[in-house]
Amino acid sequence: MDKAVPWALLLNQLELHIIPRQAAVAASPCLCLPCCAAIACSNGSASPTARLEDALYEIESVRRFAGFVGVTDALPDETTILNFRHFLEDNGLTAVLLNTINAHLKAHGLLVSKGTMVDATIVHAPSSTKNQDKARDPDMHSTQKGNQWYFGMKIHIGADVNSGAVHSVTVTPANTADITELPKLLRGDDQAVFADAGYTSDEYKRGARHLGIRWCVNDKRKPNKNLSSKQKKRNRKQSSVLERGSNTFSASSNASSASVRPVTGAWRRTHRRSICCGLANLYLLRKPLMPA
Repeated sequence: MDKAVPWALLLNQLELHIIPRQAAVAASPCLCLPCCAAIACSNGSASPTARLEDALYEIESVRRFAGFVGVTDALPDETTILNFRHFLEDNGLTAVLLNTINAHLKAHGLLVSKGTMVDATIVHAPSSTKNQDKARDPDMHSTQKGNQWYFGMKIHIGADVNSGAVHSVTVTPANTADITELPKLLRGDDQAVFADAGYTSDEYKRGARHLGIRWCVNDKRKPNKNLSSKQKKRNRKQSSVLERGSNTFSASSNASSASVRPVTGAWRRTHRRSICCGLANLYLLRKPLMPA
């Protein structure tokens, strides 16, 4: 996995922002690589950031991924890693890292199609009020899916049709309709959009056709009117395309929900999901990125 990560490109982007602000950053440019690698380990596993300092001392693979030889090296502590993570989120650099990763994938011919698959998944949040504020997170909401109620947030993802790599991500309360985030998940040069029946909308369908975009969204059964055999056949064909992105959506949502401690602030959640999706892209496409 380490060989698939474009460390040089990521570090160049970070140093462009860190060096002018170094007085306000707890980590110097020389710590960009270990801190960034440590955050990658945090987002890719169930270990929260608070345990990363222990992981660097105890787990050799984590230490090696972060670029350290042994426990005698100057390993970053928990405060340094947390300050570095907050610096990335406060300055919107996680979106920069995602764009850099996607540019790297595009240079390898892995993100070049002009079609987008969109999907959304619910990430649970604690609904208890037994906390310091004696209240639930105001950015979280309840929603009903089938006969089941959920409390939390919803991650909306736009992925390349051919490679399955995520290029757009937004975070909203769980009660937000999937279709409302669709325009934010499309690229300017997209010529087709694929989605399940949750994105069915006659208004958006007419708008897409007016813009010359192929509308490949599954049809939904209307009250007292079953789908025709032609609609069912079209749904099966479009669903086979959506299956390509199932691994990406699964990896992105698993990485997004890996953190044990809930994150407060909608803007911070959005930035954290961006780096999760970037890591999911590199992991799922690691084989073609590996040097021969």
